[in-house]
Amino acid sequence: MPKPFDLVVHGATGFTGRLVIEYLLKQYPAGSGLRWAMGGRSADKLVAVRDELGAPAGTPLVVTDSASPASLQALVAQTHLVLTTVGPYQLYGNELLAACANAGVDYVDLCGEPAWMRQMIDAHEVAAQRSGARIVFSCGFDSIPFDLGVWLLQTEMKARHGAPASRVRGRVRKMKGTFSGGTAASLKATMAAAQKDPRVLELLRDPFSLTPGFHGPRQPSGNRPMLEADLGQWAAPFVMAAINTRNVHRSNALLQHAYGTDFVYDEMLLTGPGDKGQAIANAVAADKSLGGEGGPQPGEGPSREERESGFYDLLFIGDDSQGHQLRVAVKGDRDPGYGSTSKMITEAAACLLLDATDTPGGIWTPAAAMGAPLMRRLAQHAGLSFAVEPA
Repeated sequence: MPKPFDLVVHGATGFTGRLVIEYLLKQYPAGSGLRWAMGGRSADKLVAVRDELGAPAGTPLVVTDSASPASLQALVAQTHLVLTTVGPYQLYGNELLAACANAGVDYVDLCGEPAWMRQMIDAHEVAAQRSGARIVFSCGFDSIPFDLGVWLLQTEMKARHGAPASRVRGRVRKMKGTFSGGTAASLKATMAAAQKDPRVLELLRDPFSLTPGFHGPRQPSGNRPMLEADLGQWAAPFVMAAINTRNVHRSNALLQHAYGTDFVYDEMLLTGPGDKGQAIANAVAADKSLGGEGGPQPGEGPSREERESGFYDLLFIGDDSQGHQLRVAVKGDRDPGYGSTSKMITEAAACLLLDATDTPGGIWTPAAAMGAPLMRRLAQHAGLSFAVEPA
């Protein structure tokens, strides 16, 4: 029997879920060819959010509860893909991911929890490969712009110089906006899990924690300020590096080590030149507020004006053993944690359904699963730009 939906948004009544629905209403309205529904635990709240957002009265609503196996079975029976914004995923994602992997239903999330992701790879990758389910983690600011930035740089390096860059630096040049409450909650949950289980801590420390069976060369830690001489700026630790670097290494492994088995990658935040740049870098390194009690809470977020005035500008610098260097810029036109993330995960879902139809079942990264088609979608619809810059 045909399924009624291509896509169900699980968590549609949450802050980020609402932004996804707003984007779907604008980009993929009824009749666009993408059949989607709003999913959440409360039917009454789904109706209220539907009406608040001005969605048509006929917008389909699906009651979904991560804690109810029967609810999850009903969900995967109705849709080809589940887009979930309900984190921390280590607290609320186990049963949903397992249901999708077993049923052959595609899945995209916003996960930035590498230890949980490795646990899910170990537990469910074989099932996903057998069923045909494409499970794609980290389809927001962590880690799409970074994953695709490195993918584009390596594609261009091989086209221009015949070999990939063995060393790539990801550098955040500019960024305006806030990290999401979900990111903060995920960090807290991860730290709590690490205190209970030493194996979680081991995974968090391992840059190759998402590449089972492969360990590459020693990687830069990026955990202390340093002067980038060729850029004339100081660089500080970047809070998202712990997840992005691991996803980039997993992309390399999934792409049959297209970046090389000797690939070295790190990410840092550029803070400017001179004494002022050094002072800012030291302040960033000392700031632990994201995981603190005063940080953003799940369900909270910036105003529309704040989201729309946000942006980010990322630089990727690749060097090969022959002295060639290539630089790639990735830019986004909204704040990273909400405005841009909600567009990216929606386009990742659409790309998986409409473009990347040949990608087989398994647990993927955005770049390895979708590559060029996703980059084109993001540039055409989601306010991102990808460009090679003069070295």
